[in-house]
Amino acid sequence: MTEPLLKASSLSKRFGGLLAVNDVSLSLYKDQLHAVIGPNGAGKTTLTHLLSGDISASSGELWLKGQAVTGWPHHLLSLQGLGRSYQKTNVFLPLTVWENLMLAAQAKDALAPYNPLSWFGRADQQASVAQRADRALQLSGLAGSKNKTAAILSHGIQRQLEIAMVLATEPEVLLLDEPLAGMGAAEAETMMALLQSLKKDHAMLLVEHDMDAVFALADVLTVMVNGTVIASGTPESIRSDAKVQAAYLGEATA
Repeated sequence: MTEPLLKASSLSKRFGGLLAVNDVSLSLYKDQLHAVIGPNGAGKTTLTHLLSGDISASSGELWLKGQAVTGWPHHLLSLQGLGRSYQKTNVFLPLTVWENLMLAAQAKDALAPYNPLSWFGRADQQASVAQRADRALQLSGLAGSKNKTAAILSHGIQRQLEIAMVLATEPEVLLLDEPLAGMGAAEAETMMALLQSLKKDHAMLLVEHDMDAVFALADVLTVMVNGTVIASGTPESIRSDAKVQAAYLGEATA
């Protein structure tokens, strides 16, 4: 197997007396979707925050594409090829799909220390920005909604747009926090197809409560309870794991 694009070793996060994430290690590889599941309060979102640089770990180490990046903030990790979506949809509702993508694509240049003048001038006149936005538009399947205002889009398409905005920054690692939340069956099917199509070119971590989607998409599953990993392996091995069955039957608390 090739080297992981993102590797976490013994990550822990303590908030006062609460150990929200306890000694978690995992590796994300290109062309592999790694799902993290667990009851509410298991520490899944906190783990995602640690991996994305939104919060810093109390202990442990993180590597991105072989480079030690422990303690790096999110914007620096983004420049190095890490992108994430959030539980709550984050799009600019008054703007069109295309304008949202152009803003996301422009941010990659604007944050870069080697391009301090990138905020000057019109974004739609920057060829590299438009190319990134168009690539994200095509990858996300939103070409037909290019000129629609985000506010009028359905919840499912807004979630697609959020992922498209992440893609506009050209990430190699994708961290996706409950992308199917609140979707009906048809929208969920569309999102699952999108995630499957993105897997071949990205290392992906998926936090999701829809178990049908998780077992349909995941190559590797990690199960957390009370901030601790209780099992990790193939979907088949996780299905038959007694500790996992106990957690989901309520014999282990969240």
